[in-house]
Amino acid sequence: MYGNIIDIKKFAIHDGPGIRSTVFLKGCPLSCIWCHNPEGIDSKINLWYFEKKCIGCHRCVAACKNSALSIGSASPHIVIDREKCINEGNCVEACPTAALCFDGKRVSQREVIDVLLEDKPFYDKSGGGITISGGDPLFQHEFALGILMECKKHSIHTAIETCMYAKKEIFEKFFDYVDLFIVDLKVFNSANHKKYTGVENELIKSNFEFLASKKENILVRIPLVPGITATKENIGEIASFVYEVNNKIPIELMNYNPLGENKYRLMGKANELLKGIKPLPEPELDALYQIISDKGVKIAREKKVKQ
Repeated sequence: MYGNIIDIKKFAIHDGPGIRSTVFLKGCPLSCIWCHNPEGIDSKINLWYFEKKCIGCHRCVAACKNSALSIGSASPHIVIDREKCINEGNCVEACPTAALCFDGKRVSQREVIDVLLEDKPFYDKSGGGITISGGDPLFQHEFALGILMECKKHSIHTAIETCMYAKKEIFEKFFDYVDLFIVDLKVFNSANHKKYTGVENELIKSNFEFLASKKENILVRIPLVPGITATKENIGEIASFVYEVNNKIPIELMNYNPLGENKYRLMGKANELLKGIKPLPEPELDALYQIISDKGVKIAREKKVKQ
């Protein structure tokens, strides 16, 4: 079976215990406006353009058989007509400076598994393993499940990062092959959830309750976006919900990551909503963690390394 991935990150240390390899799949049912991996939202593979790398040779324009590339009127840089672009790849091959590239690749389960098995000695030594992220692994569930099943045959610790927006019967298929569920709870109010992610959150809440009734190794993560998710009200509501479901499940706050801003530009998209947004300073982060603690919920927080 084949699937579309963004990349495989080796020696990852933030996606579960120990040293890990993280597989980033393409495709997500949510469209969070703050997503720091926006290339993971679309399941299709798309073209990126690094304008700063472009030397204006225009070999790519000549190579494109579909006339999707043209020379810009105000600069030597190119303009991509993404309606015409069929991702054939001739322009990527023609570019001498790698100014054009794809945001992912199509691979087989076997190819992914072989890469993951290369680092099994590191997993065993460090108590690590593999994590499937994205995008969202539930979006390409058959592809993701095949990888997880094979890893369990080799006694490798497995984790997934998911928003839990999928049919219950699909989500449940993962239960026997995942050792750690890292789940996102982003916005508690359903109307606001739809406003900022594109979908309501009743299914997400229901799946979280279902997961907590069946499995123990769960970590809740809340992505912090100032003025949207990083409010006292939202953090308090999510913490209260987690406490009611199972107060042994810890919550980790993920500070805002500005990485997505440049990626939108590479994709030829503008995201004005992200302009000026910065990560929360430490005192504000402490205050939000205190809200979680006051609700009786455990906190999971990486220790700061002293300089």
